[in-house]
Amino acid sequence: MDMFGLPEGSDPDIRPSERTADRRRTVAANVRTARERLTSTTGTRPAFDLELARIYAQNRVSAALVVFALAAVAAIGLGIWVSSAAGVVWLAVACAGHGVAVAVARRFLLRPADEADLRVWTRRFVAAEFVNACAWASVVALLDVATDAAAIMTLFVMLTGLAVSTTLAASVPLAVYAGTLPITAVALAVYVPVGGPGAAAVAVMAVGAEVYFLLLGRRLFRSTLDALEFRAEKDALIGELEQAKANSDEARRRAEAANLAKSRFLATMSHELRTPLNAILGFSEVMKAEVFGAHSVPTYKEYAGDIHQSGQHLLELINEILDLSRIEAGRYELNEESINLAYVVEDCHHLLKLRAKNRGIAIRELYEPGMPPVWADERALRQITLNLLSNAIKFTPQGGVITLKVGWTASGGQYFSVSDTGPGIPENEIPTVLASFGQGTLAIKTAEQGAGLGLPIVKGLIDLHGGGFSLKSKLREGTEVVVTLPASRVMSALPPIRQTESQPAERAAAAPGLRRAV
Repeated sequence: MDMFGLPEGSDPDIRPSERTADRRRTVAANVRTARERLTSTTGTRPAFDLELARIYAQNRVSAALVVFALAAVAAIGLGIWVSSAAGVVWLAVACAGHGVAVAVARRFLLRPADEADLRVWTRRFVAAEFVNACAWASVVALLDVATDAAAIMTLFVMLTGLAVSTTLAASVPLAVYAGTLPITAVALAVYVPVGGPGAAAVAVMAVGAEVYFLLLGRRLFRSTLDALEFRAEKDALIGELEQAKANSDEARRRAEAANLAKSRFLATMSHELRTPLNAILGFSEVMKAEVFGAHSVPTYKEYAGDIHQSGQHLLELINEILDLSRIEAGRYELNEESINLAYVVEDCHHLLKLRAKNRGIAIRELYEPGMPPVWADERALRQITLNLLSNAIKFTPQGGVITLKVGWTASGGQYFSVSDTGPGIPENEIPTVLASFGQGTLAIKTAEQGAGLGLPIVKGLIDLHGGGFSLKSKLREGTEVVVTLPASRVMSALPPIRQTESQPAERAAAAPGLRRAV
């Protein structure tokens, strides 16, 4: 625990409500587990008890032929060492005991799981294993325990019976005790009174084998239980993943429906908003220009100019929202043609030169000469340039410098950049200004007009062209935005066509055109 009462390695950024919720879920899970163990027959979950009993029954049924074969091998050895009659008698007794265990297991598997009383069936399993153990231990009654051959045969049958009972009944611990202790007890009861080195050796080995197989059975039980717990955790995780996927699909469906509703709303409102805006702009411009005569009060002319300016700003805002909506919905169609990037940038510079001059800002141009045209949407490139240049003019202080660059990229494409000497953008605010309707602290403090859609629109339009977008900024140094077009959009002149005898003269004289660069 640290000085704040948090566990070591915990995240201090996690809110207290989240930690409280996690703690409640953990306590609820622990209480549920403890309650299940109290109602269990083995100290595990009730579902595990049923599965452990089913594993025992399946092991007994599936190994029936193998155990019968082992009993037959032991009976053959007994017939060689003692007599054939003794071997046949013991085989019949051993098969009868094993048959009882198999019959009980088969009956359990045939019953529905919801009708099985585990306490009753556990007692039946224990009784069946006890009967089977007594059947295997009956070999001692058929031998002359005073001979070495009898000791060897007893040891072989005893170890075989212990191994079979331990491996098959490991999932039910009480059945392991019932299937092994009778064999060891009979061996001790018979050989301890006999005395002698051979009998003592059999007794000691019987005790040692019993301890070993009990420990082995406990280990097998723990391994089986761990496997069941892992499987239950995996099933729980799969269930949680399926639930999370269902929630995600539902959330995605709702988001798509909301996006569709937004698109329909914007498509409907575009006409409803533009129609009255055009009237406002037209009438306010007529009033501002005093077309039908001068105003009796000069203030009315100023008001008409304010109305016209506000209407223009509102119309620009509506257009930006509609453009961003079409880009996000994938409905923005590019009208591509061969254009010169430097010409577009220079034209946009002339459009905004007066605004920059009024704010005391100088604009420098650095264009690489002789650049071929690119295959792109001219309207989109003009909008990209105007948005970037407008932002630079808006946030560059008086006396600042804006630099426009057009040149080649390292991969053979073309780039256009706008850099300014403004106050810059804090690094932690760059994701905010790139998000839709996001504005940095500088824009909020200066109360600059805008909805925070300029850069998102630029990024969306350049993405439609397969190009790149990057924004670099340092406080008190300025900001630079670079947009790039890939080399596949750069155009170059076709090589001249050589005239051959098989070509018509008019085809050979055709003027060279433009091709797409590979």
